Amino acid sequence: MNKTKRRIFNTAIKLFSEKGYDNTNIEEITAVAGVAKGSLYYHFSKKEDIFDLLLEEGEKLLTNNIEIKTKKCTTALEKIKAIIMIQIKITVKYEDFLNIVLSQIWGQESKNIKCQKAVYKYINRIKKIIKEGIDSGEFYDGDIEALASGVFGVTCSSLIYRLRTDRQVDVQDVYDGFIETVVRGISKK
Repeated sequence: MNKTKRRIFNTAIKLFSEKGYDNTNIEEITAVAGVAKGSLYYHFSKKEDIFDLLLEEGEKLLTNNIEIKTKKCTTALEKIKAIIMIQIKITVKYEDFLNIVLSQIWGQESKNIKCQKAVYKYINRIKKIIKEGIDSGEFYDGDIEALASGVFGVTCSSLIYRLRTDRQVDVQDVYDGFIETVVRGISKK
């Protein structure tokens, strides 16, 4: 991505997170990014294209991190722990991204459905690992959908924690607390 496109993209993410997608217009994006409208339209034909790129880039980031970290794991428990750490780190580092996705997950408009699909795709990765853990006897048997959604929800709560306390999140402390809670809930070990 060239410098101008990256500046437009990063500005849009910041504004979408602060003001909401619907309350952000092209004029604001170009003004804050310091680019002409023509430059924005050269890179993106409409505002939704920026949103689509946001989802695409976020999905790549998560997928790549998960594949790299879980490839080294030999048990489902190690994989769940790796996913929890990845998700906390991404939540902390890319807070605006997660804020946008979670704020747009509700509803039936195109952008809402895209967010739902992205989140469900991610939760399906967690489901596969939980099923693997149940099948191998590492985890207690249970509603795989609920357990996977719970793992996702628990780790997303680190964003809420940060917003409520208005301070930086210590990734290791949050991870340790979540691991204790999540692992105790699903693991037989």
